[in-house]
Amino acid sequence: MARKIALVMKTLTNPFFVEMERGARRAEKELGVELRVKAASQETAIEHQIQIVEDLIRMKVDAIVVAPGDSLRMVPVLKAAQDAGIKIINIDNRLDPEAVKQQGMSTVPFISVDNEKAAYESARYIAQQVKKPAQAAIIEGIRSADNARQRKAGAERAFQENPLIRVVAQDTANWKIDEGYEVTRKIFTSHPDVALLFCANDMMALGALKYLQEAGKAGVKVAAYDALEEAREAVKAGRLAVTVDQQAAEQGYQGVMLAIRAIRGDSLPEVTLIDTRLVTAEGLK
Repeated sequence: MARKIALVMKTLTNPFFVEMERGARRAEKELGVELRVKAASQETAIEHQIQIVEDLIRMKVDAIVVAPGDSLRMVPVLKAAQDAGIKIINIDNRLDPEAVKQQGMSTVPFISVDNEKAAYESARYIAQQVKKPAQAAIIEGIRSADNARQRKAGAERAFQENPLIRVVAQDTANWKIDEGYEVTRKIFTSHPDVALLFCANDMMALGALKYLQEAGKAGVKVAAYDALEEAREAVKAGRLAVTVDQQAAEQGYQGVMLAIRAIRGDSLPEVTLIDTRLVTAEGLK
């Protein structure tokens, strides 16, 4: 009988997670497993994601591959799944190691990218072009998500390296395109001279670009993260300076592969890092 593996994601309204599912489906085909794909209604709908895991426990799946919307709040329900004999593989956004330990969970293998390093490289790409004093701003993801914290730290490091740059504003847009638009509007209302903007994902960056276009602010350099198709087009058109390809499909693929190995009782690496690549106009020529 085919093993039942669930892929639990934050949402399917973000193309990044559509790509992740595509990679997981490739593994499903190769391994002959039964893959159930579940996603919350939106990236901030943590209660919905918790409910999905509770349903999967009742369905007695063999493994759950999870991209948690929240690094802390998802831990208790995943501990309950582990107690029910379900193997847990963590992808994309890392569960809080301290919370995992406090809940008494056994080690949860983690697959992702080096978020701090990749965000640093994205922000550095625009920071290195600054030759005179300039103001910068950072738009963060969900603040309780580990990958959001890592990306913010990477962008801060890149901006701090150039003494000509001063970060004048930081706010969260919770990974969302509409909030990205609103937060950008708020930032530029208070700080009209911001010349550099780092957005911790493409969805927020697309919202930011929409505002900047409407406000006629052509000279602002925007760096982003995820390499969604729409963001690649914006890079090609010169509206977005840079984004990060973190191989969402590969994370989904590797997650299902590790889940099967966990079910077999194989010894698994604690951390698997997927390579990232900067996407720039030069690279897309």
